[in-house]
Amino acid sequence: MRDSFLGEPVARDLFETELPLSPREAFAGLVTPLVVPIRGACPPCGGRGESWAEPCRSCDGSGEALFHHTVKVAVPPGVSDGATFRFRVTSPHTGSVRVNVRIAIQPSLV
Repeated sequence: MRDSFLGEPVARDLFETELPLSPREAFAGLVTPLVVPIRGACPPCGGRGESWAEPCRSCDGSGEALFHHTVKVAVPPGVSDGATFRFRVTSPHTGSVRVNVRIAIQPSLV
């Protein structure tokens, strides 16, 4: 409630990661899988955080569980170091998460 009232951004729905690429991959482009963690309702307690007035052991009473959703990220040919991609992943059984991917071109070892 405090975050909504004060307009402070909620960091819980943000996943930031770095995608390391070789110079060849950056030049040619590629499609690569990315595993995105998404919070959703705990399956054993149904998001209530308790079962028969006892705290749920699976979620420690929070009512939330962490799910891993794999998406395919298409990196265009000629991408530059430091480029960022922003998108949102939504699942019907969980919440949604904003994803920020930063490209990091690794120096070649030759």
